[in-house]
Amino acid sequence: MDRLIVPCVPPIRLVSIRGRSVGPIASSNAVGEEVPEFEPFMLLPRGPPPLTDYLDVWDVNMLKEPEEVNKQQHHTDRYANEGLIVRRGQEFQISITFNRPHDPSKDQFALEFVIGATPQYSKGTYIPVFPSEERNKLWGGRVLDTSDNVLTMGILPRADCIVGKYGMYVAVVTPYGIRRTKKDPSRELYILFNPWVKDDSVYLEDGAERTECVLNELGIIYHGAYDDVSERSWNYGQFEFGILDACLFIMDKGALPITNRGDPVKIARKASAMINSKDDEGVLVGNWSGDYMYGVAPTSWTGSVEILLSYANGGDPVCYAQCWVYAAVFNTFLRCLGIPARVVTNFFSAHDNDGNLKTDILLDENGKVDRSRTRDSIWNYHCWNECYMARLDLPEGFGGWQVVDATPQETSDGMYRCGPASVYAIKHGMVCYPFDAPFVFAEVNSDVVFYQRSRDGTLTPVKVNTSHVGRLVLTKAPGSNGRSDITSMYKFPEGSAEERTVLEKAEEYGVRRQDVTPPVADVALDIPSLEVKVGAGFDLALDFRNSSGQRRTVEAYTNGYVVYYTGVPSAEILFQSPTVTLDPRAGDAERKVIKVRPEDYMGKLVEQANLHFITTGKVKETGQIVTAMRVITLHKPRLLVQVAGTPRVSEEMLVTVQFTNDFKFSLENVHVRVEGPGVMSPHNKLYRLIAPGTTISWTESFIPRRQGPSKLMASLDCHALRQVRTHTHTHTHTHTFCHKSRSRV
Repeated sequence: MDRLIVPCVPPIRLVSIRGRSVGPIASSNAVGEEVPEFEPFMLLPRGPPPLTDYLDVWDVNMLKEPEEVNKQQHHTDRYANEGLIVRRGQEFQISITFNRPHDPSKDQFALEFVIGATPQYSKGTYIPVFPSEERNKLWGGRVLDTSDNVLTMGILPRADCIVGKYGMYVAVVTPYGIRRTKKDPSRELYILFNPWVKDDSVYLEDGAERTECVLNELGIIYHGAYDDVSERSWNYGQFEFGILDACLFIMDKGALPITNRGDPVKIARKASAMINSKDDEGVLVGNWSGDYMYGVAPTSWTGSVEILLSYANGGDPVCYAQCWVYAAVFNTFLRCLGIPARVVTNFFSAHDNDGNLKTDILLDENGKVDRSRTRDSIWNYHCWNECYMARLDLPEGFGGWQVVDATPQETSDGMYRCGPASVYAIKHGMVCYPFDAPFVFAEVNSDVVFYQRSRDGTLTPVKVNTSHVGRLVLTKAPGSNGRSDITSMYKFPEGSAEERTVLEKAEEYGVRRQDVTPPVADVALDIPSLEVKVGAGFDLALDFRNSSGQRRTVEAYTNGYVVYYTGVPSAEILFQSPTVTLDPRAGDAERKVIKVRPEDYMGKLVEQANLHFITTGKVKETGQIVTAMRVITLHKPRLLVQVAGTPRVSEEMLVTVQFTNDFKFSLENVHVRVEGPGVMSPHNKLYRLIAPGTTISWTESFIPRRQGPSKLMASLDCHALRQVRTHTHTHTHTHTFCHKSRSRV
């Protein structure tokens, strides 16, 4: 009788490494072996004799308080963490109290720093630091001061050392062996990247950018449309309690080898995969469906803190995220570790699956959009991150700002991740350099091509828009609440000789591009921009211009859709087919107005309340095709936030969030959130029903823990009304100062 063999497939991480290597690769900052308190030089059957005659350690002062020298000089005093936090490539101090004054002629000791399991000198995971400079090989060390029994040492970590949490021991040499201090969590220390030191690969010379991209917790993320930009305040919260440990946990969960954690390129690439949960149980679950029953709607989040703490608490992915949430949480991760980073928004971002730098829109014989065959979409906007670092793996000149993107769009080396890709390489078409530069290049450089489909299926290009994609690239300006237009960092001006050279260079490196040259049309069409509030009717204008010397008749088709911000249509709300007659060489545009009523779209809105109108038409006399597109982002109602009380550290204050439902329908299952870095941890409240015409008012107390300027951010979110947000500025003092602030929308 044949035996039934049942295959046993254990989880990958549980497979034994026996026979493959001497021991497992150290990939966890949380695991460390016990270091023996006494390491004998010889066999001592009865144990070591009394060592009272030799140097002994009574106390170790890590000088880790926020007001003490280490955190002040290393720009780490704002971390809500009781441990010592320093930056590599810069000296820090430790004071040791011995049982008697230290005598260099006969007393030998060293500070031992260890990280990860099985620390080894050759791997840079075990570092002894001696008080005499000539003995130190890996890190620097020297005696700064001695006073009676107290000795203060200066320790200088290498500027390329491993970033993470180290254990620290004081080891004293006796004739019988080495005696060490006990393992003590209070003597552990964190070493971070150092953008203030030239020898560190994340060094950023510009002081204003460095302060903004490392130390600022208050973010502004741009969204909406390129000609109607909206702002979303965000609490990065990189200094909040538990966030630094959460960032180390992410690297542990991703099994990034400890020895790779001194390289910002490897950390950024690993994190771009780990911030999403697509293939590695990472931080955030993406959801663009509109159904958020089993989690938090992406539009409801106001900061990264709650997300990261939730993930670190159990290791389960947090629901839900879309591109700006991925980018914001990634930004917190990078800034927390000391890597300069910022969130970038690309308006009209192409998702080019086949890499041919084209987004295709298909028209039927009459010039009407064929939605059943048009599969490509252009995101109204897409958020990613830039991080600043030297690229020692690339030729000189390709360092600086690098694109990294945690939104799961396409796989890279088998995982959903993107970058780091050099911004300089993208601008100059040098897409051969790692990582994922062709994908980012397409996001800002694709052409929109309109094809007319004949009855036999033949596609004929009838119009090309070369400037629609990558229309505007924005990030927050350093040191202010203004915008910084960085489009010129990604591409040369449209139509310039440099742009043509770049496209040719990209083609040399494998980016496929179809050269499409449709006939030149003498009729132009434009849809002017509009600012519209949710629930309001409006007039959609179509402006036609005839530059020919003959009369022209345009048979047009206007379609209106409710769309997700990814450009994917949800429902059609309008279809009209006006016919317009144009006089020859008319100076003014011929305007056709189409009325859009609230009832046309209110019951069909999704997500961020985007309406997409596309008008196409055929010129009767010439057969030419005219096209125009317009995205209208509907503006949300007001949310009011008021702060009352004395803005003083450790003194209770009150915040009140108010909202009035001005709609003619009820809002159900409404989530309200409020938080602020350094002043208020995330709070949320659920309202089951807000009836038409009623006002809610929610007051919550909070106690600021840190002085200085901050911001309270609030959001209101429900299925029928997404992304209602506001913020108010606060400034906490250490002395009594009466204060009452009102929100800015």
